[in-house]
Parts: sequence; C-alpha cells; structure tokens
Amino acid sequence: MTEQLERVVIRFAGDSGDGMQLTGDRFTTSSALLGNDLSTFPDFPAEIRAPAGTLAGVSAFQVHISDHDILTPGDAPNVLVAMNPAALRSNIGLLPMGAMLVVNVDAFEERNLAKAGYATNPLTDGSLAAYQVYEVPMTSITQEVCKEAGVKPRDAERSKNFFALGLVSWLYTRPTEPTLEWIAKRFAAVAAVAEANTRAFRAGYDFGETAELFTSNYEIRPAPFEAGEYTQITGNQALAWGLLVAARLAGLSLFLGSYPITPASDILHELSRRKEFGVRTFQAEDEIAGVGAALGAAFGGSLGVTTTSGPGLDLKSETVGLAINLELPLIVVDVQRGGPSTGLPTKTEQGDLLHAMYGRHGEAPLPIVAARTPAHCFDAAIEAVRLAVTYRTPVILLSDGYLANGAEPWRLPDLTTKSPIEPSFASGPNHVAADGTPDFLPYVRDPETLARPWAPPGVPGLEHRIGGLEKADETGNVSYDPENHEAMVHWRAAKIAGIAKTLPLLEVDHEEGAELLVLGWGSTYGAITAAVRRIRAEGRKVAQAHLDFLNPFPLNLGDVLRAYPKVLIPEVNLGQLSKMVRAEFLVDAKSLNKTQGVPFRAGEVADEIVKLLGGEA
Repeated sequence: MTEQLERVVIRFAGDSGDGMQLTGDRFTTSSALLGNDLSTFPDFPAEIRAPAGTLAGVSAFQVHISDHDILTPGDAPNVLVAMNPAALRSNIGLLPMGAMLVVNVDAFEERNLAKAGYATNPLTDGSLAAYQVYEVPMTSITQEVCKEAGVKPRDAERSKNFFALGLVSWLYTRPTEPTLEWIAKRFAAVAAVAEANTRAFRAGYDFGETAELFTSNYEIRPAPFEAGEYTQITGNQALAWGLLVAARLAGLSLFLGSYPITPASDILHELSRRKEFGVRTFQAEDEIAGVGAALGAAFGGSLGVTTTSGPGLDLKSETVGLAINLELPLIVVDVQRGGPSTGLPTKTEQGDLLHAMYGRHGEAPLPIVAARTPAHCFDAAIEAVRLAVTYRTPVILLSDGYLANGAEPWRLPDLTTKSPIEPSFASGPNHVAADGTPDFLPYVRDPETLARPWAPPGVPGLEHRIGGLEKADETGNVSYDPENHEAMVHWRAAKIAGIAKTLPLLEVDHEEGAELLVLGWGSTYGAITAAVRRIRAEGRKVAQAHLDFLNPFPLNLGDVLRAYPKVLIPEVNLGQLSKMVRAEFLVDAKSLNKTQGVPFRAGEVADEIVKLLGGEA
C-alpha cells in the first residue's frame, strides 16, 4: 500500500567516503523533478579525510520535501539512513521518538562499533526501542549484485550509497529514470563503475518492493508552484548567476579574482565554467592577490569581484580600504563560516557582520547586502552590483555556508524586467582650468549620488592620480591638509548614508494587535518565517521583518522598531545585529543566539517567541 504524506524530512548519514552528499543531491533532484517543494542542508565534516568509521568523519545530507510551501530543511528528521555506527551515534539525537531508522546492518561489526564509541551493539541492546528500526544488509547485497559487472568486492562496496538511494527512492515513490540517466552520463567513461552503480540502485529499489520489510511506501504529491520554468539551485550557484546577469545589465566584463576557500569556492568553480559570457576568472596565489587583481580590474573598467570567507576577509581588509579611498566599484562576497581563525571551515555562522561593518582602519564605511535564501542570492548579487557601480564603492555581500550549499526550487526570472545598471563612464573633461583649457577632475562628485567619475586608464584627457594616500577634494592630488582630510571623510560617509534614500522601505509582515516584532537578517529568514507561521497557527499575534540591507539601514527601520514594545533578533552569532540596532535606535532588542555551526530550527525560534509573549515553550 502507498500512504499519502504532506511532508517528510530525510537525513542520509555515513562516512565521508560513503557518498552521502551525492546521495542526498540525487534524491533532491528526483524530488524537484517530481514537483515537490524542498529545502536541503548538506552537513559536511570539518576534517578533509578523518579516519574511516569515526565520529569526526561523519557526513550528512538532510532534505525536506513537501506538497506545500516550506522554508527550512526541517527541525528533525522523520527518517535517518545510517550507513555505519558512527553515523548513527552522531545523528540519533536529532530524531524524535517514533522516527524511522534505516541502518546498514553489515557495518555494525565489532571494530566499527568500537570506533564509534559503542560498548554494545545498539541494534541488539534495546537502546533503539523508541524508533522504527529497519536493518538492511546494504553492503553485502551491493557486493553480490555487482559481481556480474566485473567489480571487485572492495570496489563494489563503494556503490552501497546507490543501494541506499534506490531503497529510499522506492520508499518515497521517487522516479528512477532521472537517477539512472544521471549514472549513465556521469560514469560513461568507466563502464564497470556505471554498471555497478546502476545495479546497486536497482537492487535497493527492488529490495524495498520485494523484501516485505516495510508495511507501505509513501507518496508526497507535487506542490502548487506558480507557473513558470524552474530549476534546482544552490546559494553559491545563484550568486554566481546573479553576478553574470548584473555584469550584463551594466554592460561590463566580469572579472573574478579569488583564492579557493570553503564554503565560497563553488562560486569560483561556477564562474570559471562561464567563459562564453566573457567572464575572466583568476585563481590567485593568496587572498590578498585575489582582491588586488579584482580592484585592478575595477580600475580598468570591469566589474571586479572577489569571493572569500571570514579568514580571507581578514586578509582583504587593507585592499578594501584602498578601494574606499580610490572610490571604485568592487564586490566582496563573504560566504561566512564558523570562526575565529580557521574555526569551523564546513559549518555555518553569521559571525562576520561587525567585521563587514567596522573591520577596516580609519573611517571606511561601505554598503552591506545580505542574502536570505539560496535563491535570493541571485537578487542580492544584482543589488550589490547596482550599489557598487552607481556609488563607486566596494560592497560586501554576505552569504553563509547554510545558504551556499543549501538548495531549493527557483523560478527562472524574466531578465527583461531587470533594470539596467548604468556605469556612466567619464567620457571627457569635466572642468575648465583658470587659463580656459578643459581638464579632468577625478573627484568632482555627482550631485545626487556623490559618486566620483569612473575613468578607466587609456582614455585621452582623463589621466589622474591614484594611490592609498589621502586625495585632495576634486583634483585627487595627494593632500596632507587637515581640513581637506576631514572634508573627504565626510564626503565618503555622506555618500554611503545617502544610499538609504534609494533603498526600499523595510516591509513588515504585521498582524493587528501584535506587540512583538521578530527582526532577522541573512539565512535566519527561513527559520524565523516558519516559526512565525507556527505561532500564528496557535492564535498568537506576532510581526516579522527581515533586513536585506545592513548598511545603510532602510530609512523606516527606526519607526518600525519603535512601533513594537518587544523586539526579538535571532542570529547565528552572539548578537551582532542586536548591538547595531540597540546602539543606533536605543531600543531594548532581545537577542536569541546560536553558535553551534548549524542553523536555527524553527522550533527554537518559536519557543523564544512564546516565552516573550508570556507563555510556555
């Protein structure tokens, strides 16, 4: 029998060599093609290659699929597929009572149990009595079905993740054709491997159908999406595509100067594959070289971009300050991760907001834009480019590991509706000298934007001086004059502050009678919105607002905050936006903070909302 479900959260977990990310990705793709709404959370181990079978090497992939609109990868898995004892021990605490547990029973032998820290076998000691446990010999069946493919047992074992994928595909009535077609294409160069993976996948699917181990399988019907063409997209991919589109909207060639760093490297990978759009990518020898090359490209009249994470932003700070002094457009993408120092390379955090705001010497303001969902990374990238090009300033675009690696369905936009971005290059002299001859002043400002002219080198008549020393107002000559320095500091600050006049006002999802506002930024959007929906479903009143622009703030933010007696700000840090809001608007904002390397669960935010409303979590 097939049972109808509205939603399910599945978590695949195994050793870092077991292919859990690939398994989760293929299950996600099948679900997307079936029309489900979905949200994913790849959970990578921090070690590049921890000892096999240990807790440090566990890799997991969580996917939430539904027949309705969802916002998060789920608070708790309904199903855990555990490929070995370490995967079970690392993830069992996430499961609610009664959840389904599918284990590769072949891996639960004494040596692996010891590596995972088990004194007894949890499959036989009664410790899993609260769960629906299904023991499946994934390894041995995979080795058996791969014999005819001419694959040695040790090599055949590597295909057991496809057995797990086939089994769960049967369990949740996923189509098999997309996965089989992908296997044939992906492993076309090695026929034996393609055959082994195909046999393992089919064996897993057939096992579910014939073993009579499960009482039923399940169906999650397609979600009602707005009509259009959709694709499954990750945050890093969406951000890369947004940069491509923004460059086209501005009529500029795109140059990326970058040094590989987790979790930002996929942006470099994606853009390096898009040379047909005139993209130039430079994998630099270090972070400083990457941003220096990007700033040089901006001086030359291109859209200069550099991508990094927190440790790289540390190193790029001096060059970002130079870009502020030169008043040139530059996009700095910071895909945040846990810190400080090397910190948690594969884990998410919102720890760089204050760094983006204040992490430079001198008075060096710049705009800060934050993406809220994987798909929103596309629009955030376009907005960051618009601000950088229009106002001749570096812009920091904040994403994080949760958004970068997470995936969701994305409706392909109509690019004809996107407004062009006008670079307004200087084309000739803008001043008449005392002797009546025309000349060019590089720091004469536009009366509306306060931006200086963008004058690439090589244009006759536009020769001017650049460098890190303070500039004289209008002429751009080196100046040590105290009054001039103060004037230039005020000019640069006023230019950034003036951006607020062009930003959309902060939208508030308000309920009449609500006394609590939940304010968020960045990747907390999904958990906050899901929590607000839960609270409202219980009949309580609560309002919500989310900031995409963190410097400058939208003009109405102060009025919005003062309209509510209580303000809650959830952040995956120790309260950085909360500090900024309390200092700027003198409101008693309450913080909800988490620094565990994982995003908020909607239930955590909902519990805090209930507490502030005077109820019990």
